[in-house]
Amino acid sequence: MQIPKDQILSLLRERGQDDKASAAEGQLPDTVDTDQHGDLLSRLGLDPSDLIGVLGGGGIGSKLGL
Repeated sequence: MQIPKDQILSLLRERGQDDKASAAEGQLPDTVDTDQHGDLLSRLGLDPSDLIGVLGGGGIGSKLGL
């Protein structure tokens, strides 16, 4: 699944994880492919399946236009 980096950053900031958002901002490409970039997401402490569930299945995803 492809997720815009801005949506991941917004999710992290809403969770109060500003430190992870700052790290992700400098390391993630503009469009994150959860399969292709899974290792990078994991190094940032992000679970690709969690991102898919949250951003792809309603919740905050609907607020962010997914």
